[in-house]
Amino acid sequence: MAATKPAVMAGKRTREARGSLLKDILRDRYLYLLLLPGLLLVLVFKYMPMYGVIIAFQEYNIYKGITGSEWVGFDQFTRLFNSPDFTEILGNTIIISVYKLIASFTLPIILALLLNELRSKLFKRFAQSVVYLPHFISWVIFSGILITFLNPVDGLVNLILQRFGVMPIDFLGDVRYFRSILVISDIYKEVGWGTIIYLAAIAGVSADLYEAARIDGANKLKQTWHVTLPAIRPVILILVILSLANILEAGFQQIFLLYNPLVYDVADIIDTYVYRVGIQEANYSYATAAGLFKSAVAMTLILTVNTIVKKSGQEGLW
Repeated sequence: MAATKPAVMAGKRTREARGSLLKDILRDRYLYLLLLPGLLLVLVFKYMPMYGVIIAFQEYNIYKGITGSEWVGFDQFTRLFNSPDFTEILGNTIIISVYKLIASFTLPIILALLLNELRSKLFKRFAQSVVYLPHFISWVIFSGILITFLNPVDGLVNLILQRFGVMPIDFLGDVRYFRSILVISDIYKEVGWGTIIYLAAIAGVSADLYEAARIDGANKLKQTWHVTLPAIRPVILILVILSLANILEAGFQQIFLLYNPLVYDVADIIDTYVYRVGIQEANYSYATAAGLFKSAVAMTLILTVNTIVKKSGQEGLW
C-alpha cells in the first residue's frame, strides 16, 4: 500500500496537468491557432526530413529507395573522414565561420550602442532603415552587384585603383582576398539586422540606472560599460549560444554564388563540397553523412556552451 501511494499521487498530478493544459488550449484556442502554421512549418521541414537521415548509413540507390538500399553502417562517414580533401574543407569551414561569428557577435552590439545614442528620432529612424536595408536583398542580387563592382576588367573598384596607378586585381579569383571579401560583404549585409534584438534589449534598461550612474559621475563610456552591457548580457549569451549552433554554416549561398575553382583551396566548405561531390554526382548517402556530421557537431557545441553558461550562473536556453 505504501509503495503504491506515490504512484497514485503521481498519476493524479499527471491527470491534473493534462486537464489544466486542455483548459488552457480551449481558453486560448485562437492564440494556439496562430501558432499552428509555425508548428506545421517546423514539422514538415525540420522533423519529417529526419527519416531521410537513414541513407547516411546506406549505399543509397534511388531506384531501390530507402527500404531496399544496402545497409553499410558507418562506411560513408569513414569515406568522408578519409577523403584527402576533408581536412582542408573542414578547416575552411571553421575559419570562415569563426570570422563571421566574431563579426556577427561584436559589430551588432557596437552598432546598437551607437544607434541608441542618437538623439534625433528622425535621423535615428533613417539610420536604422539604411543599415537594415541590405538584409532584405537576396544573396543572388547582392552577389551580382559584388561581382560587377569587383570585375577585374571594368569593375568600379578596379577602375578607381587604375586611377591611382594600381594594376587591376581579380579579387574573386585571388586566394589572398576571397575570405576577406566574404566576411566584409556578410558584415555589410547582416550587421544592421543583427542590431534589432540588442536595441530592444537596450530599450528595456531602466532609466533609473543611468541616472544613478550620472549622479556617481560616470560618463557615457562608463555608463555603457557598467550599466548597458551588464543589463543586456543575458541576451548576448543566448545569441552566442544560438550562433554556435551554426558554427559549420559558413554561408553556402554566398560562397556558392561567389567562388570559382581558382579559390577552392580557401573557399570550399562542407556545404559546397557536399553539393558538388554529393548532389551533382548523385552520391546522396555521402552528402547525407556530411550533413549529419555537421548537425552532430552543432548539437555538441550548443549543449556544451549552454551547460557552461548555466554553471557560470547565467541563464541558458533551457
